[in-house]
Amino acid sequence: MNLHQFRFVQEAARRNLNLTEAAKALHTSQPGVSKAIIELEDELGVDIFARHGKRLKRITEPGQHVLKSIELIMREVGNLKRIGEQYSAQDSGTLSIATTHTQARYVLPPPVARLREAYPKVTISLHQATPHEVARMVIDEVAEIGMATESLAEYPDLVTLPCYEWQHVLVIPTNHPLAQKERVGLEDIAHEALITYHPTFTGRSKIDQAFAARKLQPRIVLEAIDSDVIKTYVRLGLGIGIVAEMAMRDDPLGDLVVRPVGHLFGQSVARVAFKRGAYLRNFVYKFAELLSDRLSRELIARAMTGHVNDYEL
Repeated sequence: MNLHQFRFVQEAARRNLNLTEAAKALHTSQPGVSKAIIELEDELGVDIFARHGKRLKRITEPGQHVLKSIELIMREVGNLKRIGEQYSAQDSGTLSIATTHTQARYVLPPPVARLREAYPKVTISLHQATPHEVARMVIDEVAEIGMATESLAEYPDLVTLPCYEWQHVLVIPTNHPLAQKERVGLEDIAHEALITYHPTFTGRSKIDQAFAARKLQPRIVLEAIDSDVIKTYVRLGLGIGIVAEMAMRDDPLGDLVVRPVGHLFGQSVARVAFKRGAYLRNFVYKFAELLSDRLSRELIARAMTGHVNDYEL
């Protein structure tokens, strides 16, 4: 047995048993993937996949155990590579970060700049994606660190820690009647044309839950994943916006009235995520520390071994 066979089995499972897609992802041929999987099954003496003709239909019970072992082996292979990189070139390499647009645009620039000052030979690779995609990138080792508000804590393969809390704010055109109110209630905005985030982004679930709890049906006329897009359509007069508070810090135009609505939608928590069991290089720890004064190398190291929880922050 060899690592190529392990990769082929792992990728076939990831691609919903589609060997053509697995072959494309691995830059090889579909017959080659199929042959390697069969050879591994013959060597192990068990069927990893149940088949109908030449098609894979499902993962067998012994196949589930094989996949768990392969996952551990491939994770440790990745760790070996990172250990080698750490000690052969301690201050250089690539830090891959998976995050949402809001984090990339409004939160990450200062810590990225400070990391570059501390590690000028480190290249930053920034992947902007949905929260689910952020989680998958960290699990699949496309990224070493993930950051998002939604969903990250739901994945058992990830170690996640709270980074900072934030609240939503209303952004209102200056000529809108609500611009005159200092404290806005849920009923005040329930029937307004609302522009806010797509349901999977930036604390949108908190907004939906607040309206549902009061049995109110909001008039959401436009959804977006980008805070700047939301502000653009507010400026065009399509409605009032609900965005993350960090999206209004240092807003260059200053032509919108901003009202905090944490009392309506509660506090949201941005989290950082690492793959459970992964080996983290020095500059990954450093970047996490730059994200929040709540995070330290010692705390993250304990969390990676399962000896910390949120309340210790």
